[in-house]
Amino acid sequence: MSNVITGSDCYIAADATVPPGSADGDAETVIGDDARIRSGTVIYTSVRIGDGFRTGHNALVRADTDIGDDVLVGTRTVVDGQATIGSHVSLQTGVYVPQKTEIGDNVFLGPHAVVTNDPFPIRSGSRIEPTTIEDHVSIGGNATVLPGVTVGEGSFVAAGAVVTEDVPRETLAVGVPATHRPLPAELRGGNRIA
Repeated sequence: MSNVITGSDCYIAADATVPPGSADGDAETVIGDDARIRSGTVIYTSVRIGDGFRTGHNALVRADTDIGDDVLVGTRTVVDGQATIGSHVSLQTGVYVPQKTEIGDNVFLGPHAVVTNDPFPIRSGSRIEPTTIEDHVSIGGNATVLPGVTVGEGSFVAAGAVVTEDVPRETLAVGVPATHRPLPAELRGGNRIA
């Protein structure tokens, strides 16, 4: 694990892969204090992770990703690199986060939620349109957020919704394609992810 810097009280399973730096030896992977990296997980080079990081089994975090404090990357979740993830974020089982996605603080992505970044995959060449998920957003299980969309602060995306356009802050997005509704009182006030 050369070029890997870990903080205190870190557990990295014997069959997890935290690779050494790049061939030129300059790149470092940094993992903060109190990390728990479970079996089958792969963390690439040039990843920077804060304190209190947790993974499920077989999670993947690719290169050039920045992750804040107290983040869960669930079982079989993929963070496909060059992403920015804030603090107090919960990515549940099977979540997909593509390149250049920006996720704020206190964000929840339910099981098998999918964020996308290529509006015309394979058809007209790759044209990355990054997606932004602002602070205190909740995205339900099996929801899909299309490329270039911003999900505004405090919004709630219902399970199974397909988000095709920006979601204003503190809005409920439901359906296929998702329509916007006022955020019910019981969903206001932001997330409390410990």
